[in-house]
Amino acid sequence: MTALAPPPGHRLRWTFTDGLTLVGRELGRLRQEPGELVSMLIFPAVMVVLFGYVFGSAIQVPGGGDYREYLMPGLFSMVTFTAVMTLMMRVATDASRGVMDRFRSMPMARLAVPFGQTGADLLAGLLSLAIMAGAGLLVGWQPHRGLIPAAEAFLLLIVLRYALGWVGVYVGLVVKNEQAADQMVPLFLPFTMLSNSFVPTDGMPGWLRFLADWNPVSAITAASRELFGNPGVPPEDAAWPLAHPVAAVLLWSAALLVVFVPLSTRAYTHKGR
Repeated sequence: MTALAPPPGHRLRWTFTDGLTLVGRELGRLRQEPGELVSMLIFPAVMVVLFGYVFGSAIQVPGGGDYREYLMPGLFSMVTFTAVMTLMMRVATDASRGVMDRFRSMPMARLAVPFGQTGADLLAGLLSLAIMAGAGLLVGWQPHRGLIPAAEAFLLLIVLRYALGWVGVYVGLVVKNEQAADQMVPLFLPFTMLSNSFVPTDGMPGWLRFLADWNPVSAITAASRELFGNPGVPPEDAAWPLAHPVAAVLLWSAALLVVFVPLSTRAYTHKGR
C-alpha cells in the first residue's frame, strides 16, 4: 500500500516543530562559540562609535542636522544586509562538514533546516538591533516621531533581514564550501557602500546614482530615516524607491521570499542526491 501524505495542517506543524528544533540548535551553537557571540554583540556598538565620530566630523548632512542621527538608520541597514554573509558562511560550513547530509537522512520536513537557520538569524538580528539602538542613544541619536513609527522602522528592518536570510541560506547551500563562501564575502560589501547609508547619492555620477537609488539598502535606509524622523529624507524628485521607501522595502522583501524560499528548499533537497 502507498503511504498517504500527511494533510497540509500536519505538514505545517511538522515543519514548524522541526524548524524550532533547528533554531534551538543554532542558538546553542552560539553559546558554545563565545568568540562569535561576543563579536556579534560588540560589532554593532563599535560601528556606531567608529562611523559616528570618524565620519561625523567630516560630512555635512543635506538640509542640516546631526550626522549621527543621519548615520544611525544607515548602520541599521548595513548590519541588516551584512547578515547575509554570516548566514551564508554558517550554512556553507555545515554543508562542507556533512551536517546537511545528516539532516537529510533524518525524518524532517524539507523546509525545517532553512527555516531553522533563518529563524535563528532573525533572533540574533533582534539582539544586534537592540544593542546598536542602545549605543546610538548613548551617542545622541533618537527617534523623533514617537514609539509606533519607530517600532514600524525596526519591524521593516527585521522583515528585510528575514528575507535576506533566505538568500544567505541558498548561496551557502549552493557553494557548499566554507572557503568558497569566504571568497564571496567581498562581493556583498559593495551593496552596503553603494547606497545612501553614509553619504547622500546626489554627488554621484548619474549611472552610479541610479544603482545606489535602486539598491534595497538605500530603500531601507530611507524608510528608517522617514519613520525615525531623522535627517536625510529624500527630495520630492527622488527615484521611486526613495520617494516611497516603505513600499519599496516591502516589495523587495516579498520578491526575495518568493524567489529564494523555493530555491533554498530545492537546493537543500537536491544537494544530497
